[in-house]
Amino acid sequence: MTALDKSILNVWRIKSGLWAGVLSTGVLIWDIMNFFEADRITLFGLIPAAVMLFLGVFVFWIPALRYRYWGYELREQELLLVRGIFNRVHTIIPLRRIQHLDVSQDLFEREYDVAKLIVHTAGTKSSDVILPGLSLDVAETLRDEMKEFITDEAL
Repeated sequence: MTALDKSILNVWRIKSGLWAGVLSTGVLIWDIMNFFEADRITLFGLIPAAVMLFLGVFVFWIPALRYRYWGYELREQELLLVRGIFNRVHTIIPLRRIQHLDVSQDLFEREYDVAKLIVHTAGTKSSDVILPGLSLDVAETLRDEMKEFITDEAL
């Protein structure tokens, strides 16, 4: 199995860090709004500090686990994806079922020169499969190799 590009760790940490920041800010605002409550049972700042500590661990630990359990392999007639921290998912995409391919980058992925390969297959349920965390060159190479198979198979 081929591992994802290491740069995706930074992208995942930034994205989860942004969500953690929003959540931490909300908890801090709640704590400030309840500062003068008469029946307050905790010290001011204790709950926001605990939430920030938990989210800090979450921001660094979960992306590392996610990276560790993601892998892919382009075989002769199929693409195999293996992912999942707690629930392992093995996805096999027959190359003959592929309808079109996209290479996509969001703002953070562009900064770290990583991309995701989006594979659109025939069918309605789970017809889009995303392979994240590829370097841009690898994503384009995979896309071109799968495109070659699709074009050769059609003839």
